[in-house]
Amino acid sequence: MNLLRKLLFPFAILYGLITSIRNFLFDKGILKSYSFDLPIIAVGNLSVGGTGKTPQIEYLIRLLSDKYKIATLSRGYKRQSNGFVLADATSDATILGDEPFQFFQKFATIQVAVDADRKNGIERLLGQQEKPEVILLDDAFQHRKVKAGFYILLTSYGDLYSNDIVLPTGNLRESSSGAKRANVVIVTKCPSNLSLDEQNEIKNKLKIAENQQLYFTYIDYDEYIYSENKKIKVDEIKSFDKVLVAGIAKPEPFFAYLQNANDASLSFPDHHNFTDKDILEIKNLAQNNIIITTEKDYVRLKGSLPNEQLFYLPIKSSFISGSENFDKTILNYVERSTTNRKLY
Repeated sequence: MNLLRKLLFPFAILYGLITSIRNFLFDKGILKSYSFDLPIIAVGNLSVGGTGKTPQIEYLIRLLSDKYKIATLSRGYKRQSNGFVLADATSDATILGDEPFQFFQKFATIQVAVDADRKNGIERLLGQQEKPEVILLDDAFQHRKVKAGFYILLTSYGDLYSNDIVLPTGNLRESSSGAKRANVVIVTKCPSNLSLDEQNEIKNKLKIAENQQLYFTYIDYDEYIYSENKKIKVDEIKSFDKVLVAGIAKPEPFFAYLQNANDASLSFPDHHNFTDKDILEIKNLAQNNIIITTEKDYVRLKGSLPNEQLFYLPIKSSFISGSENFDKTILNYVERSTTNRKLY
């Protein structure tokens, strides 16, 4: 923890008090939360920074989209549009934000919407002629104005919310006591061989309640990299000289998975809007070598770098164990909520 963050500790106490009062007012019904007559699953975290929300949302899309009409609703971080936007053929990352645009490109059968006001976004989605049957709220754990039917809380391995404090001294958006609102807690970005002893140790640190489920996931990298019209096996390109580009919160595992001693790597802030200067730097560094970036950054870089040079590496969230039980929990919630809706 740097000196400035330590000096800001009095403000952390004040911030923690304000967020605790806000949560108390919502818990007691003094501030109103709005419920909706369909299954709504909120995925979020207590901390700022990357805990793996995007691969978790994609996991839920794959789990549910064969059986239900799915919509995702995100804030659309760093987008250059305002209000409610429903993705269509004219949309791009500047209109939607990088992660919603990634959903839109990958999953042709779902609706993708952005709105900082989640209540308004849900109402607008339900006003469409093609109404969703399930809504996935992306990064909405603190959005108390909407009461979701099911909450999934993510926390990163090695950066657990139980070991942190609130902003600006720490990285938490609210006190770790907010974790009690979660139905499921997922520890993300774990080593794939995480032992049962360490899982139990983490469970005790997080103080998981009896009514909550705990799971552990790891980042599973694709065996191919992809361009607009080509794919290459990762094993084949690891020995190539290349440039790796990442604008994500914690790029080290991405670099480590692909990098050899001769590779160059460029790291940018999370959700970075690449400037002309950035593009020129990448081109000059790459020359005729291939450029590999994250899937999230690819949607921003596509069109600015040569198609034959630019590739991306997809990732997904995989469960160390218990995936069947997690799937059953989600499917049971959605089916139960959908059945109740039809009955009443």
